[in-house]
Amino acid sequence: MDQPDSAAPHDTGYRKAPATIYDIARVTGVSPSTVSRALNKPGRLNQATERRIREAAEEVGYRTNPMARALPTGRTGTLGLIVSDITNPVYFDLLRGAEHIASDAGSTMIFADAQESAALELATAERLQTSVDGLLLVASRLDDRQIQDLSSVKPLVAVNRRVPGVPAVVPDVRPGITEALDRLRALGHRRIAYLAGPPSSWMNSLRWQVLFETAVAWDMSIVEIASTAPTREGGAEAFPRVRAAGVTAVLAYNDLIALGLLRECREHGIDVPGRLSIIGFDDIFGADLPTPSLSTVRSPLSDIGEKAVRRLITAIDGGDADADAELSTEFISRESVGPA
Repeated sequence: MDQPDSAAPHDTGYRKAPATIYDIARVTGVSPSTVSRALNKPGRLNQATERRIREAAEEVGYRTNPMARALPTGRTGTLGLIVSDITNPVYFDLLRGAEHIASDAGSTMIFADAQESAALELATAERLQTSVDGLLLVASRLDDRQIQDLSSVKPLVAVNRRVPGVPAVVPDVRPGITEALDRLRALGHRRIAYLAGPPSSWMNSLRWQVLFETAVAWDMSIVEIASTAPTREGGAEAFPRVRAAGVTAVLAYNDLIALGLLRECREHGIDVPGRLSIIGFDDIFGADLPTPSLSTVRSPLSDIGEKAVRRLITAIDGGDADADAELSTEFISRESVGPA
């Protein structure tokens, strides 16, 4: 008795072979080389022929292979974006802005999560560089030399991080921090704390530096308090240290830490803002939802993502993308800030 063909359509392991230019050539009656020119180098054939070939390609389900296209051009049409922690909602708008510009430019964006690990970030970046036209490193935990080495292989733009010799897009934190401290000073606060983020975060160091300089210049006392993680749990675990510090206001590295501290204050009967004012950073989605709503320093996250991709595409095309770009922050005053 004959055995069924292993590739028969009724077999559960059957997969339809992807359409090729030869399938399109068979449907249209033109040569495979003509199909290739129509799909990969538009404008070299008459419009009617190109349109007929493209309609046939859609009919048979043909999809361009970016790796094959890269052979003659050196371009894959893909961009890589590595983020330090993709679960952090601070990156949602940034990623959407980046994807919007990449899509408009006809590029595909590949996202990867470094999980707050420098080793994983480096390994991921090195793997991605073999298959993308350029890289975006968002809030990178790598050191300057590692980022410079990566940028010598393929075009690279750093986001929320400055590295000598590497194009960067960063928020200008000084306006927002200055507005926040000015508001606290006007409300009588003189003893404040900075609830810090990851020690490996360049942005954490920048925020502390600007806070410290501004507070000292205005004769305000400021102390840095460590958190265990840039999360709500990290903010909650820092509560005993915040209470022991005897401060009247706290500025947190990000909104997640601030929200964790706010929740812990509520559970321990500490009135916010009656006994402690709390300010976050970034204005993530949901920062205005708790009671009291969270005051924060807003970063233009979507704009940062858009500008970063534009600069990366400029670098890929051989243009000048060396200078840093800064986008201003602003203080958003809500219910979590009150008189000292």
